[in-house]
Amino acid sequence: MVQGADGRPVVRAIKLTEPFRLDGQLDEAIYQRHAGFGGMLQAAPRYGEPSTEKTEIWVSFDTDYIYVSARLWDQAPPEKWIANELRRDTNQMRNNDHFGVGFDTFYDRRSGYMFYANPLGGFSDYSVVDEGSPNTDWNPVWTAKTGRFDGGWTIEMAFPFKSLRYSSGSDQTWGIQFRRAIRHKNEWNYWTPVPRNMAGPQALNRVSVYGSVVGLDLPPAGRNLEIKPYALGKTFTDRLQSPAIVGDRTGAFGGDLKYGITANLTADLTVNTDFAQVEIDEQQVNLTRFNLFLPEKRDFFLEGRGLFDFGRGGSSGGGFGGGTGDQPYLFYSRRIGLNRGRVVPIDVGGRLTGKVGAFGVGVMNIQAGDDGATGSPATNFTVLRAKRDILRRSTIGAMFTNRNQSSVTPGGDNRAYGVDAAFGFYQNVSLSGYYAQTRTTGLTGDDESFQGKFDWAPDRYGVSASVLKVGKDFNPEVGFLRRTDFTRSFAQGRFSPRPRNLRAVRKFTFEGSLEYFENGAGLVESRQQTGQFSAELDNSDQLSFEANRNYDSLAAAFSPFPGITIPVGGYSYTDARLSYNMGQQRRLSGNLSLTLGQYYSGTIRTLSFSQGRISILKQFSVEPRVSISRVELPTGAFTSKLVGARTDYGFSPRMFVGGLLQYNSADHTFSSNIRYRWEYRPGSEFFVVWTDEQDTNRLDPHASRLALKNRAFVVKMTRLFRF
Repeated sequence: MVQGADGRPVVRAIKLTEPFRLDGQLDEAIYQRHAGFGGMLQAAPRYGEPSTEKTEIWVSFDTDYIYVSARLWDQAPPEKWIANELRRDTNQMRNNDHFGVGFDTFYDRRSGYMFYANPLGGFSDYSVVDEGSPNTDWNPVWTAKTGRFDGGWTIEMAFPFKSLRYSSGSDQTWGIQFRRAIRHKNEWNYWTPVPRNMAGPQALNRVSVYGSVVGLDLPPAGRNLEIKPYALGKTFTDRLQSPAIVGDRTGAFGGDLKYGITANLTADLTVNTDFAQVEIDEQQVNLTRFNLFLPEKRDFFLEGRGLFDFGRGGSSGGGFGGGTGDQPYLFYSRRIGLNRGRVVPIDVGGRLTGKVGAFGVGVMNIQAGDDGATGSPATNFTVLRAKRDILRRSTIGAMFTNRNQSSVTPGGDNRAYGVDAAFGFYQNVSLSGYYAQTRTTGLTGDDESFQGKFDWAPDRYGVSASVLKVGKDFNPEVGFLRRTDFTRSFAQGRFSPRPRNLRAVRKFTFEGSLEYFENGAGLVESRQQTGQFSAELDNSDQLSFEANRNYDSLAAAFSPFPGITIPVGGYSYTDARLSYNMGQQRRLSGNLSLTLGQYYSGTIRTLSFSQGRISILKQFSVEPRVSISRVELPTGAFTSKLVGARTDYGFSPRMFVGGLLQYNSADHTFSSNIRYRWEYRPGSEFFVVWTDEQDTNRLDPHASRLALKNRAFVVKMTRLFRF
């Protein structure tokens, strides 16, 4: 290992001349012939100091794979290590002791692929575009094996070149970063220095600070062909349709095709698309008058999603400058194949994503069938996206969407288009903005939206400011809109000292913000003043207190709960929230919070436990969540209850069974979703899925059984062929 001209470390990859046995034992000749390298630095808790534990790393390759191996010393006995997760890609995986690597395969200092695994062999992966939000649902084919030695653990990771995109040829250079989390010490280590305001796991996303790996003689990349057919059998009942469907049995075939046109341009085709294996949505409590945003979980729409983000810019690094929930999405993939929470069939779809020179391009066209249950006509969706890299960490771009059947004007159509830009300066300054318009048959009013945003987010201080405008007739029907007809002004300031004399506390944070909304007529619609204090403890727990002063002007009455109405008028009210977050590396973790105060013309008391996890065994966990709100208003009182639990049992890193049980008092629904997944060979999967939804609000008070709303049992098998 040497130091490059930019001061960052450079390592030469080892070219293998003999077969590599992937077993996690580190007993091949390569480890005797070549010395490993280390030099890991703490990002937390002692920023910039050497890691408290020794790490040796090797990078090697042959004609088919690139390998990363490591020997990780740990003075603590194995029973003290945090290793309690086997299921792939869970949030808990990064809260285990683990070792990971990030590859910047095009050496553009902007985007990359990230992989990590824990001592049990459980593993996770994700990708990042322009240092933005990670796509944790990207699931390439790769393998990790781990082992133990007297004094620590070992790992060998193998990444097929067919799973990555890169420039081929001899003596290539990639960006590379390594991360080691010693969670039983709450310690985060990186190979190259990272910004202090990214002291946790998110620093792996800062591709611009990566070191380099040189000497890679890479096989031809690009023209890889993958075919992944599926077959399924299904029985289902749906009593909400008219006429009701009871015990229907059906089978289906379809599949996906992926072809690498060039080294970094990939075409995807999907036929008779099926998402039966996807976990159902988690229920959410909504006591506001606005729509809820639900995450995408379907694989076809998840890959490459960072490229289709519009107007959100890259990450400023500090996670500061929040309050973006009211910003519209020009493209929201749940508009395709779903309507009012019900599935609409997708007949065929195609996608082209990747880079052409300095341009990132994304093209998508989906043909959805008609659906009588939701009244959805056959609809074609088109999305076009282009982004160009400029300067060191900046981009400019444009987007166009089209829906040939408007959901607002029957027989009409809808289009949206816009331009956006994101500028990153130094390590902690960012500027971003966009301008967009829509065209909808029958809507002729104000149809534009724009935003300008500034973030300055170093470790000790922070400032954020933004202005967002959404016109009354701005209507992105392939996107998402929480509210309309407003101009929002937002400002926030932060002070985050790190006390030197309180070793139990890593950081205090004091924040203040003001959010101000005017409607299209120039009248105040809502306003919120917020003050917040939090203390991040050295054991990773966090205590926080937040107080809000709110004003909301209702131009129309709304119902926060069945049978309860809040009338038109202006309302001033205050509330406060106290929460304690237990570090997720614990056997029992989660966020416990209490909210007290006013709610419009009444009062609210909310007790919640969220992001909970109980590690019962190393391969078995329960994730409970509870939210109980008691609201008392002049027009009536109600208690909103949301109770849920997810359970996971991991037989191995590639086989698990999980369940999600939920009850929501707002719609009197009890739902269950049980999924068995077995990746019987890399990229090929077998699923068994049971879904059930019951109405708990029977009209007959003496009835002893629940009323079935819908039920499905699915067996599905996929097979990946790579050429």
